[in-house]
Formats: sequence, C-alpha cells, structure tokens
Amino acid sequence: MSSPLIPPRFLFRYSIPLKQRTPLWSGGELDDSYRLPNLLELDGVKPYAEVLGAWSSEGLMFAARVGGKSQPAWCRETRPDESDGLRVWIDTRDTHNIHRASRFCHHFVILPSGAGRMMDDPVVEQQLINRAKEHAKPVRPGLIQARRQKRVDGYNLETFIPAGALTGWDPSEHPKLGFTYAIVDRELGNQTLNCPNEFSYHDDPSLWATLELTA
Repeated sequence: MSSPLIPPRFLFRYSIPLKQRTPLWSGGELDDSYRLPNLLELDGVKPYAEVLGAWSSEGLMFAARVGGKSQPAWCRETRPDESDGLRVWIDTRDTHNIHRASRFCHHFVILPSGAGRMMDDPVVEQQLINRAKEHAKPVRPGLIQARRQKRVDGYNLETFIPAGALTGWDPSEHPKLGFTYAIVDRELGNQTLNCPNEFSYHDDPSLWATLELTA
C-alpha cells in the first residue's frame, strides 16, 4: 500500500491541555500525568521519545525522554543547529493566521550535552526564527535552565523557560500558546509534534499546535 500524500496527523488542528504545576522547576522531574500526546502514532509510526510539559506563573517547563539509542547523542555547543536535542517553538499569542513569526514567537534549542570542560553539560540557546517580521527580545544568558539524566539507551532532558524569557507572557489574559517541537537525533531521525519534517514549521507559526494552560 502506498503512503498517503499528506500524513494523517497533518489533517487536523490540535489543542492540547498543558497542566499547571507549582512549584515548577524546583518541584523535580515531571511525572507521566504531564505527558503530551504522541501524535506521530496517527501516521502509524512508533515514537522513540516522550515529551512532557507544565506551566505556572513562573513560566514553562518541558521534558524529553529519549530512548532506543545505541550511540551517544552528538552535541556541540558551537554547532547547535547540527546537534541532537530538543527544539521548541512558542507563540505567546497563539496566532494561527500569520505565516511569518511575530515578536511573540520564540525558538529555543536545548541540548543534553556539548558544554563545559568535558562537553558533558546541557546547552540552551535562543535562536532567531527565519523570515520573522519581528524577533522576540533577546534572553539573558543563563536565564533558561536545563538538566539532563543519562540513560543506558538515551537521555532524559528537562528545561525551564521562565516568564522573563517569553515576550508577551500573560497567562491570565492569554491562556493559549502556539507550540510545536522537534527532537533531532542523528541516529534515530527527527520526531515532531504535529507537523511532519517536510513542512516549514521552523518558521511558519500557522503550522503550530495550541497549548491550553489548564489548572
């Protein structure tokens, strides 16, 4: 049977609840109740990673559990675009009728390693979004945090993106966020949330899903 021209998960617009958690970052790792749906299964593909998320007035927290690897993640602080790890895109206005990013759109790269003397420390970097009409305000180095736990077959990676790193962050007035993610892995390939790799989710906010900030 031939593959469909348009992958099934691309046929729908998704609104995903994101649970509140207090305290956020200092509360330890996220449990399974914070897991985001694996939409890749709609395409008949088994995902190799789980992604979790939570929010509070402090900001946002995301985690990636990557398994099934036989090789270490390839990460370089000086080459984040080519490195294995988690990428997240966030629009604090959840605007789906624009194809070029606004100043409320953000792109963060989180790597499980690649920094430090032994190149064993996580890396977090804010990146500009291609073709953006305006860019989000620059984030002070060290503001976004990350921690990593090694696994025999991969890694667990968590990041905390505080409110101060998110232009337009206001959960009371804007309780919905535009959101998508990609996990990049040289060994296993790329895993994305709602938009297949061949589509331009990297710079088109209209292709992102919605996160609803729930209690």
